[in-house]
Amino acid sequence: MGIGFSILLLAAGAILAFAVKATTIMGTDVSTVGFILMAAGVLGLIWSVFLVSRSRRLVVVDPRHSVADTVVTRTPVVEPAVPVVEDVRRSDGL
Repeated sequence: MGIGFSILLLAAGAILAFAVKATTIMGTDVSTVGFILMAAGVLGLIWSVFLVSRSRRLVVVDPRHSVADTVVTRTPVVEPAVPVVEDVRRSDGL
């Protein structure tokens, strides 16, 4: 759940909780649904901000170990040869 979707849940929940005049629709309390959506939006917003802040931490690279010291070897992937099946025709032409 991203930050935008969390804000959308918050807005939709606030509209249902505070702006809609109907109290129940098909046996479901609209304001309760609104509060549940707002709670889910707050939890999603907190979770999204936590994940974003975790991914933007400062990374310190030791200058003694550079990328130039790393040796990368690549081995090509070779698929096995497919045997060729010769066209064998029957003597009666079929």
